[in-house]
Amino acid sequence: MSDARTKQKAPLPHSLPPRGLSRAASAAYVGVSATTFDILVRDRTMPRPAKLRGRVLWDRRALDRALDGIFNASPEMLPADSMAAPEFAL
Repeated sequence: MSDARTKQKAPLPHSLPPRGLSRAASAAYVGVSATTFDILVRDRTMPRPAKLRGRVLWDRRALDRALDGIFNASPEMLPADSMAAPEFAL
């Protein structure tokens, strides 16, 4: 038998991802570790978070804009350490 109290319905449908993301979720969304994400935020490659009633959240749309800027930058403008390894170069 299943206990109805143990089954909680997700507050958002799967088709509607949250806009405010935690540090761990933001790092995963960008595709890097939390430590690397911290460095990217410190270097202002990624946006700074906002505080909402004690919660530290990153705006998913701001992360998208930052990634768009990185992915759309010409190779001459990218720092040398951000270039893909030769085996992954397109």
